[in-house]
Amino acid sequence: MNKNTNTTDTSNATNATNATKSLNTHTRVDLLRHGETTSGSSFRGSIDDALTENGWFQMTAAVEARLAEAPNQWERIVSSPLQRCADFAHKLGKRHSLPVCLDSRFKEMHFGKWEGRTAAELMADDENALTLFWEDPVKNTPPEAEPLPDFERRVLSAWTELLQQYKGEKVLLVTHGGVIRVLLCQFHQWSLHRLMEFDVQHAALKKVSIEHNEKQDVILVESLV
Repeated sequence: MNKNTNTTDTSNATNATNATKSLNTHTRVDLLRHGETTSGSSFRGSIDDALTENGWFQMTAAVEARLAEAPNQWERIVSSPLQRCADFAHKLGKRHSLPVCLDSRFKEMHFGKWEGRTAAELMADDENALTLFWEDPVKNTPPEAEPLPDFERRVLSAWTELLQQYKGEKVLLVTHGGVIRVLLCQFHQWSLHRLMEFDVQHAALKKVSIEHNEKQDVILVESLV
């Protein structure tokens, strides 16, 4: 009887220890924006444009600087399926033998009739609409574009699933400026109205550390590039 009781107590203690570990897991996700593309400074959104030679160089430089800190920075890569992200993700994955997963929810916001147009062109045609969008992108959706709250919902849905599926891992997420801004608003608990206050340059790389605990996740963000 005593032997069986002791065995049961040990098992319960082990289970409690494992439960505690699962509640205090550390996940790291590095956010990498794509580099310069062939469409230049236009509102590219859903347009599937390719990286320029300089765009490849920008992303490679950002990644190499990260890998210089430690060769095994990531266990997998998640990417937008648009080629300005996916082409680099696949090449990097092949080089370092990392699995690559494409998730369409991490695509850029669709800009409707503004797709492929530059800010200069829009200023000439409809200065008021563009100015209002910069001031408050939530209330001033471009013509036939994806509303920003809808964009936020799909991005955060993908982010939540990523953290659940790859909890405790080191992940590189290759995505777009708009996606990264939405996530930064979430991390800093800022209103989506302040989205445009974040400066996310080509090939910007941000380190996101998530400490999972019983009460809530603790998120720390560090700009690397």
